Amino acid sequence: MTTAGSAGWGLAYTSFGKWSDASSAKIIPLAKSAIGPGYRAAPQVFYFAPQKTWYLVYQGGDPLYSTSNDINDPMSWSAPKPFFPVAPDIIKQPRGNGWLDFWVICDDKKCYLFNTDDHGRLLRSETDISRFPNGFGNTVAVLSEKTEGLFEASNTYKIANTDTYITLVEAISPKGRYFRIWKSKGLGGKWEPFSSAPMNTFASRDNVDQSWSEGISHGEMVRTNADQTMTIDPCRPLEYLFQGNDPAVRVDDYIKLPYRLGVITAKGENPVSALCR
Repeated sequence: MTTAGSAGWGLAYTSFGKWSDASSAKIIPLAKSAIGPGYRAAPQVFYFAPQKTWYLVYQGGDPLYSTSNDINDPMSWSAPKPFFPVAPDIIKQPRGNGWLDFWVICDDKKCYLFNTDDHGRLLRSETDISRFPNGFGNTVAVLSEKTEGLFEASNTYKIANTDTYITLVEAISPKGRYFRIWKSKGLGGKWEPFSSAPMNTFASRDNVDQSWSEGISHGEMVRTNADQTMTIDPCRPLEYLFQGNDPAVRVDDYIKLPYRLGVITAKGENPVSALCR
């Protein structure tokens, strides 16, 4: 998880057996591990099966990663290493506004790193799976819209037993943050809207019952596996972990928002469940 406080942004770890135990689970700051203190945020964790190694991907200005052989030991993470020796030109050229919220997903041949830039772009880099985590390049923009329509926090998955991938990206509306959804037949291919809902919405205040939050922000699917394929089962109800905030609480700085974690569960038929085979 990302932590926020007087020392800035950092990372922390927790574990629990079921969601009802989450609020009482111990939170362990990762600054005391080899990851160290300093700006760290937006973590993604997965098991890279070809190396039998856990990866923690996060932002520290540029995309960084740490590794571990024991996901149960938060102090086992290695010191940060960069994915890129220097930032690609597309990050620095006109409309290049930096990069954040990094997400890795692999198919049989390649690993892809997706990121957003808070200015309307979803970017993709790639490397051969045999070279991972090295060799990332060919960084291109695969989606480009107005800032509020394509903001940050992309997360991408393969739908089990299909050739379909979906990607979700956080957007901004007058009713708060929400997630939009696109689909593709391959991670290196073109993305197109997956939902017929307005703005191809996946989750927002308009389709989440009894929402206690102003919006749906920085989410991730609950998966049945932990590996680099990021596979979700369309035959099971979708569960989505997200951060939410009380709309009545107003602050003068984003880092002060009192975010809480929540889980939403899909009810009834939806475009993803329609792919169940």
